[in-house]
Amino acid sequence: MKANYPLWWASNLHIRRRGSMANKNYQQLTRTFLRLSRFSHLSAIASWDMFAMMPPGGSTARGDALAELSVLEHQILTSPDVSRWIAEAAQEDLNDVEQANLREMTRLHTQAAILPASLVEDKSLAGSRCEHAWRSQRPANDWQGFSVNLKEVVKLSREEARLRAGAKGCSPYDALLDIYEPDMTSAQLDGLFADIKSWLPDLLRRVVEKQAQQPLIAPVGPFPIAVQRELGLETMSMLGFDFNAGRLDISAHPFCGGVPEDVRITTRYDENELLSALFGVIHETGHARYEQNLPRNWLGQPVALARSTAIHESQSLFFEMQVGRSTEFLQQLLPAVKRHFGDQAAFDEQNFIAWNQRVKPGFIRVDADEVSYPAHVILRYEIERALINGDIEVEDIPALWNEKMQAWLGLSTEGNDRNGCMQDIHWTDGGFGYFPSYTLGAMYAAQLFSAASRALPDLNQQMGCGDFSALFEWLRQNIWQHGSRFTTEKLIAQATGEALSSRYFRAHLESRYL
Repeated sequence: MKANYPLWWASNLHIRRRGSMANKNYQQLTRTFLRLSRFSHLSAIASWDMFAMMPPGGSTARGDALAELSVLEHQILTSPDVSRWIAEAAQEDLNDVEQANLREMTRLHTQAAILPASLVEDKSLAGSRCEHAWRSQRPANDWQGFSVNLKEVVKLSREEARLRAGAKGCSPYDALLDIYEPDMTSAQLDGLFADIKSWLPDLLRRVVEKQAQQPLIAPVGPFPIAVQRELGLETMSMLGFDFNAGRLDISAHPFCGGVPEDVRITTRYDENELLSALFGVIHETGHARYEQNLPRNWLGQPVALARSTAIHESQSLFFEMQVGRSTEFLQQLLPAVKRHFGDQAAFDEQNFIAWNQRVKPGFIRVDADEVSYPAHVILRYEIERALINGDIEVEDIPALWNEKMQAWLGLSTEGNDRNGCMQDIHWTDGGFGYFPSYTLGAMYAAQLFSAASRALPDLNQQMGCGDFSALFEWLRQNIWQHGSRFTTEKLIAQATGEALSSRYFRAHLESRYL
């Protein structure tokens, strides 16, 4: 896919070439970070292979190889030369994009320099062991076995958080949160989430009561995996996925990985359930479209990376919820569903749309409807924050999880850790601080869709005709092409005209479901 870039890309490249001798420290940094990007490329593909293709016997060797690569990247990033070049490049004559690139280089270097290489290696190894064992422990509901590996991951994550907090002057959890969502704090999250808590439970209750008055017909399987895959590929094409620069595979937990030139997305299939895998594909396609449309002229540099995990999740949830669950998109999707699986009563248009917009609190986060989804995220945030800050221990997680699930969704996970605290992959490799990105992303997605709708007055009509080109061009212009040029706050303010607000998320849910 060839992208068209605005004129400032060409002018910046001209300035960069013209000033190459004068900005020698900055140029040393760009060469170093290009090298790091290539190592990161290898690591990303090796990780994808470990999750999607690697035979079980390769786990230890692959874990060792990835740990070795992470140490090498850490050594390069934290070298005295990089520190000196950063200090001296700050005095050089850089244009605005180069200054943004230097800002991101500085952030990555500072974050890495806090940690000793031994901790980086130990954490990588512990994460590989924990994730690989989790694949069999989760189906077996083996919390005791899983907790042994998780304790080691938590110990190392706490050590990382302690070192980062000491350098940054914040709480341990906030120090990890900053890796995923720069400049965000748990105090800010608490304010945003407190607002959601004030209205979401009542909204959820009202929607469930309303939908109870409308009996629905469930799709009847089986739905062969090969046919589900074909439907997924067709849907990816509808959403503009570039198959020359990516592919779809299977893994135990859906994810998007790889690099912009080679994006790997995965899903998981159930022959008795038609749409779970498909909407997993739609979600990951949102991630992939963002990656495939990052600024190609700056690939290999930090400024070309996605802005943050919450912005990344905003794109996946934009595709899955704002677009994918919309009446207009479902009307476009239904003929493809019938073509692949034949017709049945559940595929009556009204029933099909209502089935895909149903709200039914359940155990599994990745299968949750968008009304109950924030409950899954907030309970994880509250647990992982307490865990990293030392307020609870690993042994406390199942009971606390059960308590919060009952309070939020009226569901008990007692004795059902497989569908409770063991269901996600994030904690297996120490990804503490990531979970808030999902609900932040949902809020960003609603705010972005509202802004796009104002900019494109006939958007719903276009979507109803299966034309998403103007919407995706709006995303490219306002989010995708900027990479990390701007801070998250500035990026959203420029795209929507204001800072993040939860009111758009609330308005979206009330409009669609009430």
